[in-house]
Amino acid sequence: QVQLVESGGGLVQAGGSLRLSCAASGRTFSSSNMGWFRQAPGKEREFVAAIRYSGGIVYYADSVKGRFTISRDNAKNTGNLQMNSLKPEDTAVYYCALTQGPSFKYGTRDRRSYSGWGQGTQVTVSS
Repeated sequence: QVQLVESGGGLVQAGGSLRLSCAASGRTFSSSNMGWFRQAPGKEREFVAAIRYSGGIVYYADSVKGRFTISRDNAKNTGNLQMNSLKPEDTAVYYCALTQGPSFKYGTRDRRSYSGWGQGTQVTVSS
């Protein structure tokens, strides 16, 4: 399994933007789908966005659709999550993860479909 490292989190005012990055080690990044999840204090980890290994199809949670954009650069083994129009309710630790192959075994939004979780990066949005 590849190792993932998230970066780009920080403190931002409501309405601002942040760009998160996910750097992957290994040589199988391009064959794996990538997802972003987030976890707020006292809450369960929830699905945010996902992108298929080819980059041609993306998925978003209703809460972030229209504000967040997921992308990837397979040549650089890197994924990104551009977050615009941030809201206080977006405050959470954000994690990236990969599937073991080109399929979502338990569904696109199910945590069980992903492995190789990164350490997470904190995003705090002030009101």
